[in-house]
Amino acid sequence: MSAVVLILWISVHFPFIASAQENDPLAYMELLQKARQLTSEKKWSDAARAWEQVKDQNPVQGEYWAQLAQAYYSDAAYEKAIEAYKKQLSLGFGFLPNAAYNIACCFALKGDREEALTWLEKSFAMGFRSYQIAQKDEDLKSLRSDPRFVKIVALADVSAMTRTEGWRYDMEILKKEVERKAFLRRDLSLDEFNRQYQRIYQSVDKMTDVQLIMELMKLMVLVNDGHSSLFPPSRKEFQRALPLQFYFFKEGLYIIAADPKLKHLLGSKVTGFDNKSVKEVSTALSELLSRDNDMGVLQNLPSFMRHTVELHGLGLTKDPEKVTLKMEDASGKTFTESVSADTTVVRVDHKMVPTHWTTLFQSVKNPVPLYLKNIKTLFWFEPIPNTKTLYFQWNTVRNDKSESLAQFTDRLFRFINENGMDQLIIDLRWNNVGNTMLMPYFINALIKNDKINKRGNLFVITGRRTFSAAQNLATYLEKQTEAIFVGEPTGSSPNFVGEEDFITLPYSKLAMNVSDLYWQSSWPGDHRTWIAPQLYVPPSFKAYSQNKDEALDAILRIIKEGKKSF
Repeated sequence: MSAVVLILWISVHFPFIASAQENDPLAYMELLQKARQLTSEKKWSDAARAWEQVKDQNPVQGEYWAQLAQAYYSDAAYEKAIEAYKKQLSLGFGFLPNAAYNIACCFALKGDREEALTWLEKSFAMGFRSYQIAQKDEDLKSLRSDPRFVKIVALADVSAMTRTEGWRYDMEILKKEVERKAFLRRDLSLDEFNRQYQRIYQSVDKMTDVQLIMELMKLMVLVNDGHSSLFPPSRKEFQRALPLQFYFFKEGLYIIAADPKLKHLLGSKVTGFDNKSVKEVSTALSELLSRDNDMGVLQNLPSFMRHTVELHGLGLTKDPEKVTLKMEDASGKTFTESVSADTTVVRVDHKMVPTHWTTLFQSVKNPVPLYLKNIKTLFWFEPIPNTKTLYFQWNTVRNDKSESLAQFTDRLFRFINENGMDQLIIDLRWNNVGNTMLMPYFINALIKNDKINKRGNLFVITGRRTFSAAQNLATYLEKQTEAIFVGEPTGSSPNFVGEEDFITLPYSKLAMNVSDLYWQSSWPGDHRTWIAPQLYVPPSFKAYSQNKDEALDAILRIIKEGKKSF
């Protein structure tokens, strides 16, 4: 093949190679900066011209096609925007369902109804998240009268439906949500899901709303991840709860916080609900709980035990408004007390205990331990007296209003370096939410700190609530640092399906979520149920009732004795 023919062949089959030219890298960087600046200033015509030049010099970068598409779209150059979005799709850049949705908007704005509907349907099939956005988007208003649009975006008039029709319409949306996001789940049996779905679908008119909701909760458990679920408190019937906080310790189930009128129950061990044992109640309720693993069930069971409607709906208690608790006091003496549900506090956990409630740890004479001291604070640290060890509790992976995580990271390591700290303890026991994208700055800073990042100097405390973004954080710490893990297993797996973007089912007004991101933070072949600690220290009521932290105490003993081999 001659050189000329070869060049022509390359230009046809690999146009991005043929279009690339030798350019001054400094001039290119200035052009790129100019394009970004014009975009931030929303000078769309100028931005489009700048991004055209950028992509001509670097046609292999998907981000630049996405930026160009946005500029065209915002400048009403819809035909050009469509082609740029298609190129973005072909390069796999960004959240692809959004690009497909934007193409639908472009076609709608240029008057091509058929293509607009085709791409809108495609965007939802790919996993576009928000029905509400599509329903109200002015760019799609030309499609609103089309029955296909109504079907795609779930915009049927539910007010004209009978109860059976309305519930079945909601179920059809639920099923669609699961099916269009099912490709992420290797362990989801759609055959079993569909069998149970059909059973419920055919029995809608034979069940009460409460029974139906609980059956749908059981159905969502089959999706097999802790983020995909229904949220019953979005319904009025499920907004009544016992004014108590339960918690599972290795000795059993205990009351650890209460409305002042029930503070005499603090520290009591719960052994039964009406005529059912705690084990029987746990077994029945667990069928309603979406989870990544059994630690997730252990974390969420106490919250569901507060809801008398669920307890009654499952046949566990006699009355949907109250329950007779069987208990033991500190001396082992048994007693019972009838407790009524109310609507004052629907959700309770360690991060959300009402300020007017009485907590067990605050009523104990001993000082409040570090791990219970500032649970509602996003992140904080404190040196442990008479040691060279810094305790860092990380409760939420988000920026604080007054300090970003990056700024906090700088302050943390500056304190370590300036105050001669030799050990760092990272406590993730209450961390269950946040933005994984904020973690790399901290992880990189930790890896670079040779004094801290070595065996025996770095410890991570995990627990049943270590979930979602915090699971990713624990996985990164395990994979990339020399940390020793202490406490309980995490509430999720090193690789898991997650993310929350709740939608509201139109008839029942139930909130539901089906997760759509596969977080592969560990190796592809890592199929562990959780990250297990090297030193297993489950919480005990004996320690909790004395305001002691057995996990922290174990770490401090290891440090004192200089033990580093795990």
